[in-house]
Amino acid sequence: MPTRDQVTNALRSVIDPELRRDIVELEMVRSIDIHPNGVVEVTVSLTTPGCPIRSHFQTGVAQAITKLDGVSGVNVSFDVLSDNEKQALGRKLGRGALPEGALAQVRNVVCIGSGKGGVGKSSVTANLAAALAGDGKQVGVLDADVWGYSQPRMFGLGGERPKVSDERKLLPIAAHEGIFVMSIGFFVEQDAAVVWRGPMLHKALQQFLEDVEWGELDYLLIDLPPGTGDVSMTLAQLLPQAKFLIVTTPQPVAQKVAARSAEMAIKLKLEIAGVIENMSGFVTPSGERFQIFGEGGGQQLADQLEVPLLAKVPLTMALREQSDSGLPLVFADPDDPAAQALAQGARGLIALSPIELPVMQAPAPAAAPKPAGMSLPMA
Repeated sequence: MPTRDQVTNALRSVIDPELRRDIVELEMVRSIDIHPNGVVEVTVSLTTPGCPIRSHFQTGVAQAITKLDGVSGVNVSFDVLSDNEKQALGRKLGRGALPEGALAQVRNVVCIGSGKGGVGKSSVTANLAAALAGDGKQVGVLDADVWGYSQPRMFGLGGERPKVSDERKLLPIAAHEGIFVMSIGFFVEQDAAVVWRGPMLHKALQQFLEDVEWGELDYLLIDLPPGTGDVSMTLAQLLPQAKFLIVTTPQPVAQKVAARSAEMAIKLKLEIAGVIENMSGFVTPSGERFQIFGEGGGQQLADQLEVPLLAKVPLTMALREQSDSGLPLVFADPDDPAAQALAQGARGLIALSPIELPVMQAPAPAAAPKPAGMSLPMA
């Protein structure tokens, strides 16, 4: 018969895919009962009664315990953490609120920001999403630039309105190549101004993350507003596992302001994934190139932060035209120099992405057995 310690150690291989820690460390294992007939009963505490990853835990717990010698069966039941237990777990994890499972199937969250406006951050976000989707990735875009929302126009979704699922979750709107988009622009009159203070902004962002049915995504790209204000701090609190991608233009004044945005990310303990230099020269239709914004700012910022420069995106007439037309340039003209640079940036982002944690991770053996017999020569 397995002991309680053996069962507990086996359960350490069951990972919460959203919090990225095992259920024993998260204190989600409420009880363990081992019966004489070899049946093991485990109760797991969830953060919400309707947790969409309940089956994930049921499968993981059953598989982990079944591997133990002497186990004839496994029964898994669930209850819900109390409000006090949720708060205690939130404090333990260093975050204000626990997720409710909405982002449990999102593998990578990337916040795309800049220190100042006018550097083309939103067009970079839309085209990175298009490039990732063209590479076969499932992609979502959250337009967190509440005051300067532009993703609906970038994807040609100006008149769309989100629907609500049977579970009363907002459904993001599907754009080209199945890219899912959510924006405050879907809830106000087209091109209307949004006049909100910080608390309203915080609540809206929390709803966009927790009350939207994002489903299974490889990447969720979040288009941040410029600067280092409320939105960035809110997202750092709600998404401590997110990465930060900085967009800058080549001239020193923009690079120095972007460095402040990077400093904010470091203070909030967000990992900086890399830098994209936008407007890296103007390329005419005939192929001539003019460095109208100078050069070298993106590489200088990347070197300063010790992160990769993922792409140098030139300014082309097609990039501007497609941003207004509602079809990302990467889809409309993949041979355009800007489209090729953005596709390179997407490949760099893929290369930086962590390997997805499995449902189960096998515990390390106490000691590897020594091989017996003679060793064979290797070819």
